[in-house]
Amino acid sequence: MSSNLKVLQVIPRLGYGGAETGCYDLAHYLPENNCKSYIITSSGELLKYVDKKKVKLIRLPVHSKNPILIFINSIIIVFIILLLDISIVHARSRAPAWSCFFATKITRRKFVTTFHGTYRFNSPLKKFYNSVMVKSDLIIAGSNFIFSHINENYSKYLNKKKRFLVIFRGINTDYFDSSTTLESDENKLLLNWEINNREKKIILMPGRLTSWKGQEIFIEALSLVNKEVGYDAFFGIILGSDQGRDVYKKKLVRLAEQHRLNKSIKFISHCKNMALAYKVSDIVVSASVEPEAFGRVAVEAQSMEKPIIASNIGGSNETLINNKTGFLFDSGDARSLSKKILQVLNTDQSILKSMGVEGRKNVVKKFNVEKMCYSTYSEYKKLLK
Repeated sequence: MSSNLKVLQVIPRLGYGGAETGCYDLAHYLPENNCKSYIITSSGELLKYVDKKKVKLIRLPVHSKNPILIFINSIIIVFIILLLDISIVHARSRAPAWSCFFATKITRRKFVTTFHGTYRFNSPLKKFYNSVMVKSDLIIAGSNFIFSHINENYSKYLNKKKRFLVIFRGINTDYFDSSTTLESDENKLLLNWEINNREKKIILMPGRLTSWKGQEIFIEALSLVNKEVGYDAFFGIILGSDQGRDVYKKKLVRLAEQHRLNKSIKFISHCKNMALAYKVSDIVVSASVEPEAFGRVAVEAQSMEKPIIASNIGGSNETLINNKTGFLFDSGDARSLSKKILQVLNTDQSILKSMGVEGRKNVVKKFNVEKMCYSTYSEYKKLLK
């Protein structure tokens, strides 16, 4: 069967987010199992890394929420399905999911969706728009938290005859491996970040600059830590693009200045090698004030054997084992976060190293990309049977 399996994944953009990297990884896994792999997307940074010999790319404006474009995309996808004899269509976002929903109804092909986040809804119409993600033959939740969210909010749209399950997102544990980075590259990165004092601890907070990621909480927590350990004891690295949110970034810069942390906190917009960013760090923080669907930062940090401190909401509750592979703090509470940072700073290095080893084991066992891809591929085969 696998040789006849042709999978078309549809995603708005192929960037560096969790949904996008999952799409990219699965697209390259399928050809290794004698399956044909196709992606429809509009744009994205990952496009240049796609192996065109293995994965066929089709560019369509599937990022648009315009109803007319959604309808036009669905007609084009119908022709693509018939022309390429696609077996399964897998949508990873709402707008393209509507196009795929209509296209698979017309062509009578199997339809799969992955529910990647807690899509907001403030009206019945918006909730109906979101509900397309549970109208498929196979609904994949990226975590137990998302599984519960779907059951609680979309139960009336769920068809009990359809398959609904959890497949945890996975990361590339070969890439996020502390043993693969070079000291020369680490030194170059520190030089690029203008860090010339390795006596200071580096506290890293990765994530795009948006209020729900909790950068304000992070800055306030570092201010409280400073009062305990003294100024100039660490560098706080806020790593992430503002994606056009200039006002929010200016607000963060002002907040750092108000707390007299302008020399201790650095804003880095982008890093091409995230494994390297984790490697040079002493502590990693994920301070989201809204639930993460999965919490990729917590998983990547564990894979790199680094102490991770994460909010006690959403996917982080599942991806790290509190006090064994990382630490949870009260979401939205700067004081709680500061206490955890101080706890890590005062913990013996041998204990932190043991915790890092356990974190790596945890990720390799549960959250590696091979496991995610194999589970999804297995479900595809079941669906066709």
